[in-house]
Amino acid sequence: MADYSLFTKVNGDSFTGVLIYVDDIIITGNNLEEIEHLKSFLLKQFRIKDLGDLKYFLGIEFSRSKKGLFLSQRKYALDILHDAGLTGARPEKCPMEQNVKLQTTDGAILNDPTRYRRLVGKLIYLTVTRPNIVFAVQNLSQFMHQPRKPHMEAALRVLRFIKGTPGQGLFFPAINNLELKAYCDSNHACCPTTRRSTTGYCVFLGHSLVSWKSKKQPTVARSSAEAEYRAMANTCLEITWLRYIL
Repeated sequence: MADYSLFTKVNGDSFTGVLIYVDDIIITGNNLEEIEHLKSFLLKQFRIKDLGDLKYFLGIEFSRSKKGLFLSQRKYALDILHDAGLTGARPEKCPMEQNVKLQTTDGAILNDPTRYRRLVGKLIYLTVTRPNIVFAVQNLSQFMHQPRKPHMEAALRVLRFIKGTPGQGLFFPAINNLELKAYCDSNHACCPTTRRSTTGYCVFLGHSLVSWKSKKQPTVARSSAEAEYRAMANTCLEITWLRYIL
């Protein structure tokens, strides 16, 4: 009930999981016979095509070894750089300048806002495997209605940061524990326009990073302590949801 696209089957020590996104399906488990039985059943009911071991899914690349599973969006990142004409740009060491505060009234309005919107939309999907750009992309997504020149320059800086490590992603080790650990923080009154704070958290399952978020808080916090408690409350909600799945 916690995730309507995830289906599980437990039969003794056997576990099978099915993850569905529209007409794309991932099947996993610890019993190959159960997996083959499920695939043959689905083949009788629907017209499906078995693509074999998981290598590419919704723009995400998967590499498997004895040490674990590695997820990245290298091809997707390189495509974004190619579309923006930054394949030969000098890489940046961080996605956003320190203490930069973008505002809705700074700089000249872009003549063609669709380029900015399309770029930020692509960066949002890139955060699926790149938690290190989440805060910067969260900032950029606040100016979609009327992007200006400083906003575009900040977005291009994120691309130059990605240029340095286009194949960076997430690694899930094969040997792991199922202990949930979470870390949260807040940036008190960081928005110069609304004075609202930003919540940030990340959740680990053992040594694997499984959930993260950077989002502006819905109301103005009257103290840094209040902002921290709001961040902690949102993190607890995420932990509760993950526990339901587990």
